[in-house]
Amino acid sequence: MIAERLAELLFAPITIQAQGVALVHCLPPSNGNTGDIVASPDAEPLSIPVTLYGQAGDVIIGQPVNGETVAPRLTQALVELVVHQTLLLDEAPNRTELKNRFIDDLLHGQLQDEAEILRQAKILRLDLTPPRAVILIDAADYILAPIGEGQEPDEAMVQRRAQFVISSIVGFFHLPNDTICAYIGTGEVAILKASNTKNLIAWANSELSLNQWNSSWSNLVALKRAGRALLKRVSSDTNADISIGIGRYHPGLRGLALSYQDARAARSLGRRFRGPNGVYCLDELGVPAFIGVSDEQTKIDLAMYLLGPLNHEADLLATLDAFFAENCSPTATVQRLAIHRNTLSYRLEKIASLTGLDPRVFDDAVQIRLALFLRALRPEASPG
Repeated sequence: MIAERLAELLFAPITIQAQGVALVHCLPPSNGNTGDIVASPDAEPLSIPVTLYGQAGDVIIGQPVNGETVAPRLTQALVELVVHQTLLLDEAPNRTELKNRFIDDLLHGQLQDEAEILRQAKILRLDLTPPRAVILIDAADYILAPIGEGQEPDEAMVQRRAQFVISSIVGFFHLPNDTICAYIGTGEVAILKASNTKNLIAWANSELSLNQWNSSWSNLVALKRAGRALLKRVSSDTNADISIGIGRYHPGLRGLALSYQDARAARSLGRRFRGPNGVYCLDELGVPAFIGVSDEQTKIDLAMYLLGPLNHEADLLATLDAFFAENCSPTATVQRLAIHRNTLSYRLEKIASLTGLDPRVFDDAVQIRLALFLRALRPEASPG
């Protein structure tokens, strides 16, 4: 944290070492106004002695990459100030508790003022500016596992286990800045994952495309791929049953609470109907997603997402209406629509290809039927 902050302030490469061994090396941020200016390779780095956790070491400051020159005396004062502030916050006994409580309040909708949210996040050194979606890890089988003969773990043990899970998560994603983790109790770890395409490129491929019908479902393909790979990592590290819920991205800081609701519902329904050791998202849970989610708008959003590929297919929507009106009877449907039986088969195949749901399969037909009803509830579908 010290290295990252100094690299950001001085726009220079920072190395922290102890006894001649480099502990961490951090490059300056790439989004600054550096232009084409680069540091001279012959320039001498500045070494400033510091003491970290009782151990003597040095902060090695390379030449600023933006061409600026800062006096060594001011640089030393800045280093000492950053070290002091960082250690002061890091050594506070409740720092982790404060972060966990803040994120828990944020995800449960207890914080409404976005300016206040950003202020608290800055104090806790949490960057909430990138768009983020919530990934919810249910690691209760590990974090809350009894000790010995049914003895419940004490709070210190629970916190150590939770931190181990978080370390596994951060180690998997490699970039802590795009992955904010917090233990929110009951064996659950919440991840506020940067969800824009740049931060998900490792799990995207040529088949990934942003959803064109509802932006809140964008990048879910990559998020689910990341979730499945993460499940393998955490399950291996903990040797315990792990379940993961994936939430959609919702705009704004308060949208994190909505994303958490999606993730929590998906995790709960997925574990109940499909068992542990899975990655669950509302768009893949089928009928349980429609009957198990209490929020009507979420169900309408899901219906719009599932039927989105048919938005400009009036013939296919009319075919579905007739097919269900005739109790899924192909013979009665072709008579009702006055079309050839092969035409009906072609249309039903096309619906299955576009939506991934086959009206001739019972569970899929139920999903489509419910989605059609919910689609009719959207405000723009109301008469007048």
